[in-house]
Amino acid sequence: MAGSVKVKVCKDAGDVAVQAAQMIAKAIKANPRIVLGLATGSTPEGTYAELAKLNKAKQAPFAGVTTFNLDEYWGLDGDHDQSYRHFMNTRLFDKVDVRPWNTHVLDGTADNPMLECQAFETKILAVGGVDLWLLGIGGNGHVAFNEPGSSVDSRTRLVSLTQETIDANSDGRFFKKASDVPRCALSAGIGTIREARSILLLATGEKKARAVADAVDGPFTPDCPASLLQDHPNCTFIVDKAAASLLGKK
Repeated sequence: MAGSVKVKVCKDAGDVAVQAAQMIAKAIKANPRIVLGLATGSTPEGTYAELAKLNKAKQAPFAGVTTFNLDEYWGLDGDHDQSYRHFMNTRLFDKVDVRPWNTHVLDGTADNPMLECQAFETKILAVGGVDLWLLGIGGNGHVAFNEPGSSVDSRTRLVSLTQETIDANSDGRFFKKASDVPRCALSAGIGTIREARSILLLATGEKKARAVADAVDGPFTPDCPASLLQDHPNCTFIVDKAAASLLGKK
């Protein structure tokens, strides 16, 4: 099963951002009413900056685009400066001509998290499914907040974060210390992600090299959630040389 993922290796993180943005812009041009799944974190920031440039140049119009975000911290409202709604507004949505009502981010303060997750899944179905889902990858192979052990058919749900993920998000880029990081999040499931018509995963830096190698060359296993994308019919990894350094060495 391994080997079906297409891998594009770029010289550096900047090139990954440019290549990913161009691929997304091409998809938008082909289908102006495209449904995009989006990720947060440091890796896609460059891609969003490039998309904003392309939008300003009228090469990536977002007026007809609908978006769904992978996840949101449980307990943070959309105005919190570390919420993923705030991240998306400041990194992308406020810089392009997307219609605010067409941007869907899970509500981290919903009264009933189970119903919030069910509603998210229903909204995706109502618009005909996600056409392209942009992903990152964690050092332990997680995608969204699907930590190791997440099942291939998992759906959007409330999840607990591993200590590794908490530590990774408390290095000063996002939260200042581990005690500030929420312990739970709402996250689209592996099964939810796999239903997208195409998947684009980005990875940069040597810290992601082992996870990328396990996802592409390793076994199809919940121990590395990203490996559960191996049998997807249209999945592409865009990585820099550092993140690709362990590929083909298993």
